[in-house]
Amino acid sequence: MAAILEYDFMRRAFIVGILLAVIIPCIGIIVVLKRLSMIGDALSHTSLAGVAAGLIMGVNPVLGAIAICIAAALGIEAIRKKIPQYSEMSIAIIMSAGVGLAGVLSGFVKNAANFNSFLFGSIVAISDFEMILVACISSAVLLAFILLYKELFYIALDERAARLAGIPIKTVNFIFTLLTAATVSVAARTVGALIVSSMMVVPVACAMQFGKSYKQTVLYSVCFAVFFTVTGLFAAYYGRLKPGGTIVLIGVLGLMLIFLIKKATARILLTANQ
Repeated sequence: MAAILEYDFMRRAFIVGILLAVIIPCIGIIVVLKRLSMIGDALSHTSLAGVAAGLIMGVNPVLGAIAICIAAALGIEAIRKKIPQYSEMSIAIIMSAGVGLAGVLSGFVKNAANFNSFLFGSIVAISDFEMILVACISSAVLLAFILLYKELFYIALDERAARLAGIPIKTVNFIFTLLTAATVSVAARTVGALIVSSMMVVPVACAMQFGKSYKQTVLYSVCFAVFFTVTGLFAAYYGRLKPGGTIVLIGVLGLMLIFLIKKATARILLTANQ
């Protein structure tokens, strides 16, 4: 542990990784409960257009990703309201537009290596500015999640009932949309645009196997995300692997292991009862 933390880039990687591991499941559990698990995939792919635009204009690509993700998230929400019976189509439409725009803009990027680093993430290459940006966004997301805890819970379970209960649906959804866009855009820089949605869903899926309430599931999902991130960074450092992909693969392996253990436990209990 001490050997890894001797390096400045690894210290930044751990700080950023843990910060994101705390906030991503907070967004992820709402997304999962609203049956919009693929929204992370759509926004992360769309963020590539912002990355390309940022590189072309000479500004920080993360800022470009945040701007385009916010626009895409608002677009998804607007389309969802137009065709509520086919709300999942909004994700496919925005992702198609984002990927198409990213494909066109990438042709004008002079340094392809910078653009490609966003595909699978580059958490060990995080700059001081990006670390501060992640810290600010993480603080804002966590604060908003705590303040809107009950409202987000009601909306995630039943939006119609939440409206009847007097919850300002439009305002809360707008705030949640902005938080989701900001979270996905900064996470794309660390774990990669192609796999950031896995970080939103896998820890939540693990937590759902143990959590007996909404609050427990949130806490467990954060614990799982932190564990996967820290373990993934260690494995990537010693195995000389890509950190983003390693973190996600450890998460998926963890979920599979949980399924196997629960299945084996159920069989043992069934045999014991017989």
